[in-house]
Amino acid sequence: MHIDQWLQAIPPLSVYLIVGAVIMIESLGIPLPGEIVLVSAALLASQHDTLNPLWIGILASAGAIIGDSIGYLIGKTGGQRLFAWAGRKFPKHFGPTHIANAERIFNKRGVWAVFLGRFIAFLRILAGPLAGSLRMHYPKFLLANAAGGIVWAGGTTAAVYYLGVVAEEWLGNFSKYGLVAAIVIGVVVFFVMKKRLGRKHAEEEKQEETAA
Repeated sequence: MHIDQWLQAIPPLSVYLIVGAVIMIESLGIPLPGEIVLVSAALLASQHDTLNPLWIGILASAGAIIGDSIGYLIGKTGGQRLFAWAGRKFPKHFGPTHIANAERIFNKRGVWAVFLGRFIAFLRILAGPLAGSLRMHYPKFLLANAAGGIVWAGGTTAAVYYLGVVAEEWLGNFSKYGLVAAIVIGVVVFFVMKKRLGRKHAEEEKQEETAA
């Protein structure tokens, strides 16, 4: 059963709560398909009057903000141990090279890394724990986190919903193609970012060794 079919089979309130919960858990640092669930729910709302896109956007935003804040606390109290464990369990996703590069991005970009990280699959998972581990000032983190969560969740919901409404009127099955496209784009972006983070760090290490 596809995600949109699964969401369609449950009550609207449960859909809102599932969207918020999945995005919140993803923001804790656990790799779940938050973006896919959000896109699926917004597309479903464009086709069924029982679902309200406003509530989808609100619960998604709340899940992003709360999840990142909990992730921040986890990172602040035990970030290094968490990353070491994740690196052992999932070396292709959370290896030392990827964590080191993400840390460099956060050290260099600060609050912008938190805000823009919400739009990048790999950084979206690590934003909260990394910010806490690096002891980023919490009020700054919260501001960037809230802004990024609202813009990402609200903007994605609105864009997908209205595109779905138009597509339902003019293109029939466009929503299915849109869901497939969203999944493909999300997966491609995730692996491209992961590969770039690993390659960039390796190149910088070689330059440092040469300079030394």
